[in-house]
Amino acid sequence: MPPYNTDMRKIGLVTSREYLRRVNKKSFILLTIFAPLLFAGIVFVPLWLSSIKNDEVYNISIIDRTGKYAGLFSDTDNFHFEKVGASESPDKLRSGNSSIFAFLEISDDLLKNPKAAALYSEKQIPKDLKREVDNVLSRYLEDEKRASFNIPNLDEIIKASNVKFDIMTIKWQKDGTATESSSEIGSVIGFIFTFVIYMFLIMYGAMVMHGVMEEKTNRIVEIMVSSVNPFDLMMGKILGIGLVGLTQALIWCVLTAGLVGAGTLLLGLGGAGAEGMPLQVGMPAVEAPEGALGVLAKLRSFNFVEIIVYFVLFFIGGYVSYASLFAATGSMVDSPDDAQQFMMPMMVLMIFAVYAGMYSLNNPDGPLAFWCSLIPFTSPMVMMVRIPYEIPFWQVLVSLALLYASAIFFVWVSAKIYRVGILMYGKKPNLRDIVRWVRLS
Repeated sequence: MPPYNTDMRKIGLVTSREYLRRVNKKSFILLTIFAPLLFAGIVFVPLWLSSIKNDEVYNISIIDRTGKYAGLFSDTDNFHFEKVGASESPDKLRSGNSSIFAFLEISDDLLKNPKAAALYSEKQIPKDLKREVDNVLSRYLEDEKRASFNIPNLDEIIKASNVKFDIMTIKWQKDGTATESSSEIGSVIGFIFTFVIYMFLIMYGAMVMHGVMEEKTNRIVEIMVSSVNPFDLMMGKILGIGLVGLTQALIWCVLTAGLVGAGTLLLGLGGAGAEGMPLQVGMPAVEAPEGALGVLAKLRSFNFVEIIVYFVLFFIGGYVSYASLFAATGSMVDSPDDAQQFMMPMMVLMIFAVYAGMYSLNNPDGPLAFWCSLIPFTSPMVMMVRIPYEIPFWQVLVSLALLYASAIFFVWVSAKIYRVGILMYGKKPNLRDIVRWVRLS
């Protein structure tokens, strides 16, 4: 039970004050609007920039002492290859011609001596140039090697034996129909929700702590506790800032989905593809949809309503647990430097939870994923990795029960620390002091 008799009306007033005070800030409005724009820019600006070709053409001189390889190279959009005398040297040519970007010297048979080719340049060799040279020489050497076997039609045999197989994965729906699914998309969905919970726990947990520290430092809390007991004050602050986080998350989801959809259409990423119609069990396999249409078809195999409901439940449980600890931390210290020491264990736990979630992507039913999805400190992040794979309901139920039971316990402990620490100044408590505060009735 809380250390004070709670007054829901006062908790509601504090919650409303915290919520309205923060959502009306210009920083909140700007961050809420521009964060999805930044996210969409991170996704699509590199795609757009990568589609812009470089107009600069680099001159590459080829010194082929064998006479076998220089003729293999042809000009590309960015590289102009020119053969020079076999007796020339890169050092001599470099001093006499500044327009040459790089020199390709081949001094011996590359099948016998693969180290007999080298690229020289005064600048770092671009990856595109190295890849172009490697591809040209590799294709020729492969053909030359196959020809040395003297097997008729060997090229046709090798081409016919190269089979690229990508099995179609089908998920049965509850109504008996089947739709194409994708474990890769499931991993992406799980990781996105995991990262969102991690980001919001850090951002809004720290906001709770700094809000408590600010009121304590400014002595505002001394006036507030005269009309509101510390437990109601702490819970109102936690709930108000939590509602700010849920509001921002909802707006981000809507804006991000709209921007990503618009960017997909503008950049022509949809491509041509079949419509993502449900597959009938027993029918012959058809060609899978490609591009964005194919991704949308596979997304239909995921129950996003269920995923979002679980996201909200795990976010609330994780946020209340960590925010109460952040509030208790803010009440115990007077300066940010002292707060960092108390925050470190919580930060380590959250970082471990994220890494546990990442390592669980390949095996969502493994021991690491299973146990970390039950431990309250890690379950909000690890469980979101597993939920897209539709794990047994009892595991989700047990995880939520443990999470909310621990949240109630953390609130109870934090409230006892908060009611004493919020009115203490000038002394950083040690572990013995904290234990004594918790034991106070």
